[in-house]
Amino acid sequence: MTEKEVLEAEEHELWLKYKKEKKTELRDYFIKQYAPLVKYVAGKVAIGMPYNVEFDDLVGFGVFGLFDAIEKFDPEKHVKFKTYAVTRIRGAIYDELRAIDWVPRSVRQKTREIEEIVHHVESNLGRSASDAEIAQKMGVSVEEFHKNIYKISTSSILSLNDLWYTGEDNDKVSIVDSIESSQSLNPDTIVEREEIKKVIVQAINELPDKEKKVLVLYYYEDLTLKEIGKVLDVTESRISQLHTKAILRLRAKLTSLKKGIM
Repeated sequence: MTEKEVLEAEEHELWLKYKKEKKTELRDYFIKQYAPLVKYVAGKVAIGMPYNVEFDDLVGFGVFGLFDAIEKFDPEKHVKFKTYAVTRIRGAIYDELRAIDWVPRSVRQKTREIEEIVHHVESNLGRSASDAEIAQKMGVSVEEFHKNIYKISTSSILSLNDLWYTGEDNDKVSIVDSIESSQSLNPDTIVEREEIKKVIVQAINELPDKEKKVLVLYYYEDLTLKEIGKVLDVTESRISQLHTKAILRLRAKLTSLKKGIM
């Protein structure tokens, strides 16, 4: 075995021990071991954030995500903790940013309006709508539609960590959480989450190619918007707009598709 494989095997044993014994010293070890990961994720999120969002605040929010990841991680799933924790840390940061509620009311209203129009147009067409088709339904030019998308992308937080379904007992589910393997031992919950996962995967697969690539590169390859821009050979601003359109379109699709599992 290589040195890396030995270290990974040793850490796996530590995780199994922690899950069994829940010793504070082991939890503290993992917190110290992965504290740099919080700063890494916070740094990624900070790129493109408004000037009034402090990096130290993002780190503070992310720490809660690390705590959550340590408690919920299942070493038997054969997923690396770092991969699992990045999603939890990023989700915690976004949750806290939304709680601050600094997004202008006008932007929130425009976001809901576009999401509803996308849902209506695509439900009628049975496919992804073009910018021109969405703009026509809104009664604006394509240029004006692009301006609205730009305004939303620069002043609001839309992500796969958004909540999109609330089941019984106020069970809140995010898109990213649903794609992950279920950590629950409740068979009914596992079946329900698998159905939700199918709906989400179907919705993502129906997105326009460029928007789908942005989601994959951002959430699963962990690239920044700037790095994705280099990969796709477009500006960071354009990637930000593609990301916003993808989330709006995805949430609109889920509004329709999730009815089939409720």
